[in-house]
Amino acid sequence: MKRTTRPMPRLGRAFNGLTALVLLLSMGCGQPASAPAKPADAPKTAATQPVAASKTEAKPTEAAAKPAADAKPAAEAKAAGAAPTTAPAEAKPVGQPRSGGELNFVVGAEPPSLDGHRETTFALIHPTAPHYSLLIKFNPEKYPEVAPDLAESWEISPDNLTYTFKLRDGVRFHDGSPCTSRDVKASYDRIVNPPEGIVSTRKVQYSAIESIEAPDPRTIVFKLKYPSAAMLSLLASRWNWIYSADKLAADQRWYEKNVMGTGPFKFVEYVSGSHWIGQKNPDYFLPGRPYLDGYRATFIRETSAQVAAVRGGRAQVEFRGFTPPARDDLVRALGDQITVQESPWILSLIVAFNTEKKPFDDPRVRKALSLALDRWEGSEALSRITFVKPIGTLVRPGGPFHRPESEMIKLAGFSRDGNAAKEEARRLLREAGVPDGFSFTLKNRDTPNPYEPTGVFLVDQWRKIGLNVTNLPQENAAYDGDKRSGNYDVSLDFIADYIDEPDVQLAKFISASRSPANYGRYNDPELDRLYDAQSRETDPRKRNQLVWQLEDRVIDEMVYTFPIIWWQRIVPHRSELQGYTVTPSHYVNQDLTHVWLAQ
Repeated sequence: MKRTTRPMPRLGRAFNGLTALVLLLSMGCGQPASAPAKPADAPKTAATQPVAASKTEAKPTEAAAKPAADAKPAAEAKAAGAAPTTAPAEAKPVGQPRSGGELNFVVGAEPPSLDGHRETTFALIHPTAPHYSLLIKFNPEKYPEVAPDLAESWEISPDNLTYTFKLRDGVRFHDGSPCTSRDVKASYDRIVNPPEGIVSTRKVQYSAIESIEAPDPRTIVFKLKYPSAAMLSLLASRWNWIYSADKLAADQRWYEKNVMGTGPFKFVEYVSGSHWIGQKNPDYFLPGRPYLDGYRATFIRETSAQVAAVRGGRAQVEFRGFTPPARDDLVRALGDQITVQESPWILSLIVAFNTEKKPFDDPRVRKALSLALDRWEGSEALSRITFVKPIGTLVRPGGPFHRPESEMIKLAGFSRDGNAAKEEARRLLREAGVPDGFSFTLKNRDTPNPYEPTGVFLVDQWRKIGLNVTNLPQENAAYDGDKRSGNYDVSLDFIADYIDEPDVQLAKFISASRSPANYGRYNDPELDRLYDAQSRETDPRKRNQLVWQLEDRVIDEMVYTFPIIWWQRIVPHRSELQGYTVTPSHYVNQDLTHVWLAQ
């Protein structure tokens, strides 16, 4: 991928309906503001106390992934479009890492709760991940290679059914209590087999795990029902924070409102509507890490204010990603002071239907709404103003499990003949008894990019088949709460994952009785069978076929949900920020262990 910048698009030619509407309503999404919005004051949460920890050096494991190519400061980049690639970009180092300084970054939303086992949003990962350790994690320099974290080494049995991890000695939580295999077991028991009333959003991904044992304080053993090629990557999930067994024993919901881990930064304060502060853990178990003295995450919703904060030096970065216009604004303003990293993104918005509500319990209605979308025209228009671009199904386009375009265009809604697809959509609505002018509400997230312009796109496309749709933006807690409770008819949802792996990416779409992330509230034994079959299949070709069969059922036969357009990640950051490598996931590389400031 060329880590380059490109100029603002010139809109010289005439655009028809969709393009003009999206551009007119979204022109402000990437424009600068004079200053970031002033955050409101709110009560502070209590900070945890400093703790001691060991200083055990991590050992390298597994074969190295392909090295990342250097990203360039914007002034050195050519003015050309960025070409997709699976290789991540890495900022070009400026000298040796140095200690000190406070990293300031922007977060575009606030978390619904503080529980990583429950939530699915960057709004939790970005400010909170630095407080926690994982059992193992992705190598920040060689993603998707797996590297040690709390575990310093591990062994996998010859039959691939037993994973044994040896933990570092002397690690302590930030309250001073020791972290042992008991805490790892308690955390994974909660993830794999959550107690009644506890939401573990990704539990189905760990269906292969039969038992978790802690034979001694430094050993944790996972025994599987069947071999799982993805297991090591699943155990490196950025969401699998290791919690204190004592805290969980006292209250399984304690971590929904409190922070206490073993990570490189201690929690200082969270002021809702304003900021989150972390302070260096001087006794972190990796010698010399972290480099930073601390960090401050400022919550700023509007893109223009986020851009102004980076441009004005009040923040070094917004880790999720900026739009093409925002990138270009920063490049013009800052030149060599800004570095741009770009990457494919394992993320797409999808349309979720509450299949318990009429008329969305009818597959014909759901299929009509997919057929109505001209994704190809939408990609051309939206990619000019926000960070969506690739067309794909339920796995990342260009990834190891994607289907070729020649096959994809046979699916409902993916044809390049948008007019014919809309005519078929109208026919299906008539057949299902949906009257012309039928009204419903699309519940949407109030994160401006890319939710706002995508909502405009959907409303416009559905209007063209005779539907009257109201786009209702919601703040994060209400948005997540309504999806989980079923308080919606149609909602804009998302696929967002940390690795190209069907066990991860497809878990959302199996029966709601198995997957808490299935907000469509449907149960389908055939989908469950296909998911389990692909998970156990070791032949890559056969596994691909099973993945595509599952996709066919979800988005073409039953149309329980469907993707809209996939995202393309663009991360401009101040050039003094070093040690950060963009990956295809905005959930990975967020513990700030390896990040440093050049000045």
